[in-house]
Parts: sequence; structure tokens; C-alpha cells
Amino acid sequence: MSVVKGLIQSEDNGTISFGDYNLEEKSKLSDFGHKGDLYKVKTFKEITKLEKNGSFVYESVPGTAVNDFEITDEGMSFKVEGTGDAQITVELEGDTEYTVFIDDMNAGKMKTNLAGKLMFSVELDNNEPSPVKIVKNQL
Repeated sequence: MSVVKGLIQSEDNGTISFGDYNLEEKSKLSDFGHKGDLYKVKTFKEITKLEKNGSFVYESVPGTAVNDFEITDEGMSFKVEGTGDAQITVELEGDTEYTVFIDDMNAGKMKTNLAGKLMFSVELDNNEPSPVKIVKNQL
């Protein structure tokens, strides 16, 4: 795993990868097509942000690299790496409870706000990828 040199790319498994936390200056790429959607990525050492069809999807402070990013009806999953701990915000379904797994460990149940934003921190260790899985809780 490593930074995504082209800023964003489609993977053979149907997911996308994006972000380069090594960049000193902000870089962006718009109108990247994947499965009928258009993505926009902004990334550098201080922040990484992803939008899908003009709507917010992912943001990390500081910047990160994200691999195998996938959104499903049940939630989302990805692998994230960076040079230090990251505060991550994602957008899911509004006012909904999810269980967050980081490094295959249950980090607890969290509820999105009305806009669907969910915030959590990931302790990143020396550029090693940390798997994140966010699963919608069934009522």
C-alpha cells in the first residue's frame, strides 16, 4: 500500500483508491469517472477530501492515502494510511446508527447527525494501512 500517484484510480476489485499525504502543495483532480459516478479529490499533507457527484464523501486531517474504498447500502469500507493519527469524517445515511471497526477491532456504535456526518479518529502507525469498516446497524 502506498500513496496514489495519480491522486485517484479505479482498482481491479471495483473499488477506488485516492490521496497522497506526501504532497507539500494541494493537488486536485475533478471529473474522475467510476461506475457511472464522477469523483473529485483534493489532497496533500494537511488534508484529503473526496466528493462524489458534487457531494461530500470523505475527509481526513491530516492528509491520508485511501485504498479499496467502497460504499454499499450497508456502509463503507477502506484501508487508510498516513504519517500520523488522522481525524476522519465520512458521510453516510443521516440520523442512523453504525458500528465502526478499525484494524478489525470494534470501535463502538456511532450515530450520524442529520446530515449523515460521522467522525472518528484512526491511530496510524508508520505508514502501515489500517482497515476501516463501517456497518449500518439493523433495527
